[in-house]
Amino acid sequence: MSATPLTGHEEEAEIRSSRARGVVVVLSFAGILVALMQTLVLPLVSELPVLLHTTAADASWVITSTLLAGAVATPVISRLADMYGKRRMLLLSLALLIVGSVVCALSGSLAPMVVGRLLQGVGVGVIPLGISIMRDELPPARLGSAMALMSSSMGIGGALGMPAAAAVAQYVHWHVLFWASAGLALVALVLVAALVPESPLRSGGRFDVVGAFGLSAGLVCLLLAVSKGGDWGWSSGATLGLFGAAPLVLLVWGRYQLRTRDPLVDLRTSVRPQVLMTNLASVVVGFAMYAQALVLPQLLQLPEATGYGLGQTMLAAGLCLLPGGLVMPLVSSLSARISAARGPRTSLFIGCLVILCGYVMGLGMTRHVWQITLISAVISAGIAFTYAAMPALIMSAVPTSETAAANGLNSLMRSIGTSSASAVVGVVLSHMVVHLGPNSVPSMEGFRTSFIVGGGAALVAALLSLAIPARRRRAVAGVLAGENA
Repeated sequence: MSATPLTGHEEEAEIRSSRARGVVVVLSFAGILVALMQTLVLPLVSELPVLLHTTAADASWVITSTLLAGAVATPVISRLADMYGKRRMLLLSLALLIVGSVVCALSGSLAPMVVGRLLQGVGVGVIPLGISIMRDELPPARLGSAMALMSSSMGIGGALGMPAAAAVAQYVHWHVLFWASAGLALVALVLVAALVPESPLRSGGRFDVVGAFGLSAGLVCLLLAVSKGGDWGWSSGATLGLFGAAPLVLLVWGRYQLRTRDPLVDLRTSVRPQVLMTNLASVVVGFAMYAQALVLPQLLQLPEATGYGLGQTMLAAGLCLLPGGLVMPLVSSLSARISAARGPRTSLFIGCLVILCGYVMGLGMTRHVWQITLISAVISAGIAFTYAAMPALIMSAVPTSETAAANGLNSLMRSIGTSSASAVVGVVLSHMVVHLGPNSVPSMEGFRTSFIVGGGAALVAALLSLAIPARRRRAVAGVLAGENA
């Protein structure tokens, strides 16, 4: 029997559905790529001073430069995306990621490596841009699950990137990592150019140059103090000066934003309870996410002679943590369904409780490799829940003309949380140590304290989620139906 021919409307619907699938796949691939880029150098951290002919303190700029570039570029590119086109800014971000990867692949000293990592850092804005494009392009039935997948792509890419980067670093020349990054970014750029349409939505207005410089200055002061305070000394003049300058600069910047006609960040929208509480929750969720990323690999790799280390190689440790990333797309789709039925605030709250459970497990379940793998999977599942819920909460409270800027600010809040976790957990693990031969290594009490700190962050995030107004569920439904907030 021959198949029943499609009617004109059915054929058009099938074409739209196929295009939507292509957009979701391409944008999610780009998000995973950005996460891979961020984890590329982690297996090389201890070797960077030798590879780049520099000191350990100076080599840390390879990490810090990407952090600073991402924090500064994300709100700027997100605002430009609302003004001039999200696809255009996405292509620009991927192009800079390619250039940065090539510069790193050709570098043999610190200066070009830092320049390349700065350019790579701009690519962090790909994820909020991708979520904003999905809002403009996807049909309502696909939007919730697609945003959830895009949000969790950071964790997926990070989990995939660790073992892959460790394997390459262990068996191949380290420059191959960056050539691979450049090649994958080129593939993503071609796919975006071919399959992702440009949104006709524009916010108009002029770009706030003064606001961009002001926000960049405030963020650099804050994040530089957080990320380099351990090297410079937390009581040093440079660290205290930057910590003191950051709030002053940001207060002056905020006053200017309230007075200018076309601000870089619409603070009046940002202080709406739903947006404000979601962004505050993003800070502590980002903290909780990164705390386990600092603790679990060390527990896996410390020698068994400590009495609590599990003696795994770098590659084996990456493979042990891989299930945590693989579970995220499954959980993110569940989070999307719960958000559609009960509201994204419920998904955010559930995710925070799951993260808390993972950290509580860490207080008594670290004697075997499978226990560390289970803890990683539980915390990652919670992160997937929260990251899937946040874009829906943000976009249901802002107009479509500000989607990219609002998502960019939310992404920035998560980055501030991860940077703070790096500083706080770093201080804990560096001060609570035991001696193993001539070296000092973090003690088990230090790890337990880190688990308590991470769990505390998850608890704070859960309480903040309860402060998000529940009355916005209809607005969320409006977003999923393609309406303006």
